[in-house]
Amino acid sequence: MSGYLQVSTTADSIDTAQDLALGAVRQRLAACAQVESPITSTYWWRDEVRCETEHRVVFKTTTSRYPALEKYLVEHHPYDEPEIVATPIVAGSEPYLSWIEEETRRP
Repeated sequence: MSGYLQVSTTADSIDTAQDLALGAVRQRLAACAQVESPITSTYWWRDEVRCETEHRVVFKTTTSRYPALEKYLVEHHPYDEPEIVATPIVAGSEPYLSWIEEETRRP
């Protein structure tokens, strides 16, 4: 089996977050995508501090599917520089990890 990742991004609207989640799962780039909403993000952007409401999407995928998921997010995300962060899943239940593997391998 390959390695497993949780990949997160944020979006400025719940509709965008849900669209990103649905598209990635439909294309088998992720076995699951969870939308967490709302969150408040405070960050630097173009020399000023901003505070905005955003919606986080967390994708469950394999390391082998990550490049395609990243490409999908870059192409479909409305932000100029979207957050795309992959965190290794270092341990998990074998049935769940096997499910991620199976669902991202299907055509």
